[in-house]
Amino acid sequence: MLVTQQPLLKRFWYPVMPMTELTARPQSFQLLGEPLVLWLDGPGKPAAARDRCCHRSAKLSNGDIINGAIRCPYHGWSFNAKGTCVNVPQLAGNTIPPSYRIDAYRCQERYRYVWVCLDDPLTDIPHIPEADNPQFRQIPEFYEPWRCAGLRLMENSFDNAHPHFVHAKTFGVEQEPVPPQPDTFEETEWGLRMRYVLPVFNSEVQKRNLQMEAGRTVRISEGVWFLPFIRTLKITYPNGLIHLIFTAATPIDDRSSQIVQFCLRNDTEAAVTAESVIAFDRAVTLEDRAILEGTDYDVPLSISDEQHMATDKPGIVMRRKLAALFKANGKKSSGIEPGMKTVSE
Repeated sequence: MLVTQQPLLKRFWYPVMPMTELTARPQSFQLLGEPLVLWLDGPGKPAAARDRCCHRSAKLSNGDIINGAIRCPYHGWSFNAKGTCVNVPQLAGNTIPPSYRIDAYRCQERYRYVWVCLDDPLTDIPHIPEADNPQFRQIPEFYEPWRCAGLRLMENSFDNAHPHFVHAKTFGVEQEPVPPQPDTFEETEWGLRMRYVLPVFNSEVQKRNLQMEAGRTVRISEGVWFLPFIRTLKITYPNGLIHLIFTAATPIDDRSSQIVQFCLRNDTEAAVTAESVIAFDRAVTLEDRAILEGTDYDVPLSISDEQHMATDKPGIVMRRKLAALFKANGKKSSGIEPGMKTVSE
């Protein structure tokens, strides 16, 4: 599956950048092969548009923000968050033609990140109840590109057979290669959810992070997959600590994904520092990255193209759901023509 060849993927929301990246100047990003410029408008809300001026195709991300509008560095044309040209210095007061406009996209802030949808959204941005709970703190962890397909990362997140090998140095128990069966497994309209109890090894580093004795323990894991490339993993330990990981593999192009990850925990900085939490999760993610960046980026949706075992059920469901969604929608567009992808009112 090449993500840039699936128009339907434009109809989902993706986190593309931390809000803090937009405080100084406009930024560029590529989403599903589409070059974007991101900036803060007059009221301080994020805005997104195609990173090309309609005049001579200069990159708007190299320009400036003037009164909440993005100004082209080439001839000074300015565009608002809806893509409308609001100033052409060379016209000297004459009416700006309505054709002077750029493609603008739906854009909003959620969980301290900028989210963008390139077309009419099929569903909302995933809701994470813990993010609204004052008993939880949010820790930003990773914002970096990986050379792998988002679907590979999503499948990996629900693969109970890999931790004892890939993560043998961090928390896996290699002596117990047979993974436990899920307690519950449920397909949802826009994804799936799975609950399971996984035996893990609590290292000396995790002893401090989890406020638990080192050694063998278990963690109750509740994973939720949101079409197409977002997951949450809520881990509950025997002492009541909850460590919820949000991960998005935002598709840059066919070969790479922007990894956006943060965690939510029901403890305090005084008990466990954010630095320590990030350091352990970094070690775990680097183990995954080393494997995933060696996989094929063109993930087959046909189940017969790769071999499977029982623990691959979540990945099989993901492939079937995506294949069914693409088949049901075909190549039908949402009725929005180029140049008309304006942000919602």
